[in-house]
Amino acid sequence: MQQVPTLTLDCPNPGGKGTHQLAYVDWQSPTAKKTMVCVHGLTRNGRDFDYLAQEIGKDYRVLAPDIVGRGKSEWLKDKGSYHYGTYVADMITFFDKLQLKDVDWIGTSMGGLIGMVMAATYPEYIKKLVMNDIGPFIPESALKRLGEYVGREVSFDTIEEAEKYMQAILAPWGITDRWHWRHIAEDSFRQAAGKLVLNYDPDIKQAFFAVDGDLDMWDLWSQVKCPVLVLRGSNSDLLTSATAERMKNSRPNVEVVEFPNIGHAPALMAKDQISKVKAWLDS
Repeated sequence: MQQVPTLTLDCPNPGGKGTHQLAYVDWQSPTAKKTMVCVHGLTRNGRDFDYLAQEIGKDYRVLAPDIVGRGKSEWLKDKGSYHYGTYVADMITFFDKLQLKDVDWIGTSMGGLIGMVMAATYPEYIKKLVMNDIGPFIPESALKRLGEYVGREVSFDTIEEAEKYMQAILAPWGITDRWHWRHIAEDSFRQAAGKLVLNYDPDIKQAFFAVDGDLDMWDLWSQVKCPVLVLRGSNSDLLTSATAERMKNSRPNVEVVEFPNIGHAPALMAKDQISKVKAWLDS
């Protein structure tokens, strides 16, 4: 795996007092003519896209930020600010400081919803949108399932123990390559007091648990006009087949691709998954 350094930039804190650091990796290619921004899920980080970046890096400059409170980005002092308003504001700062426009966006779960908000409200930034196993409607039951592990504080002595934990909670991803699991484990934990602990602020759960009932964002979805590729794991409970079908039927520039025997969410590490995304982006 090619090693790419982590870079940082400062984003204004919610409320306007001070700043926080946003970390990101920049897979710069001298032959790239297009730019792609890849944004991870709720408890994940930008290194989830390393395999995808290596596969499509000849054609794209791939940027993968760690959303605030995750990975190498700073943790917020105001824990109530872990919400989509903050995440979108950070992405606007990110786009403006790096002078980005007309990019292709790939977002897994939470990253897909951030992309949907961006495409709906700041259409000049997003040229094409890939929403990985997420849509404008999420059933309450699926949110409760995620809530069973969000913010859980665990620690391990060895990377092997940490890897087994990730295999258990991320089993729906359908990963079969052992090196993919090791990659996920190595980037999901950090050293603290001689232990391996999860690499995100457990207090991100505060805003997550503030959601009551189903999450319904169909009104926002109706404002998205750019081409959209919807990826779905056939066993997903967050993106139901009914929601995916409604998204597809809403307008002609929406395509749905389903991956069999996978839940929430396709990892986008396997070459067959990456090739589906690349073919759509190239079309």
